[in-house]
Amino acid sequence: MKEETAIFAGGCFWCMVRPFDQEPGIISVVSGYTGGHVENPTYEQVCTETTGHTEAVKITFDADVVSYKQLVELYWQVADPTDATGQFQDRGDSYRPVIYYANEEQQKIAEASKKELAESGAFDDPIVTQILPAKTFYDAEDYHQDFYKKNPLRFEMEESGGRAEYLKKHLK
Repeated sequence: MKEETAIFAGGCFWCMVRPFDQEPGIISVVSGYTGGHVENPTYEQVCTETTGHTEAVKITFDADVVSYKQLVELYWQVADPTDATGQFQDRGDSYRPVIYYANEEQQKIAEASKKELAESGAFDDPIVTQILPAKTFYDAEDYHQDFYKKNPLRFEMEESGGRAEYLKKHLK
């Protein structure tokens, strides 16, 4: 097994877990915070929009089964790459779309994929997802982990409205 990690921010981390968690080769998907300047931030601190963190998911995967490139391609399907000020119904800096890369190879893959998406014509608006070096990832509180499993009805309510509007607005 070739274990690697990917970190993606694309709105509320509750909605980012399930799409990756169900892919073959995924070892774990953890909700958390990254990209900010406060050590060990809490959910309440991140919600103030003063820590610089994004809500993100840390995906540990077996690169012999699923590639980083495949995960980036899935990311484009679950996050709105044209909205720099939040995602779906979630607004604010902590919900901005970011691909955090762990090394030069991940950076090259993410940038090439972003360029390919931008040139594809799939979106009317520019692709604004940031591609940034990974910083310390802080696991979110336990009640945020596996939210879609623990609270399936609330998860469906959170996900359905935003995703439906997204598809209507952005996809041709």
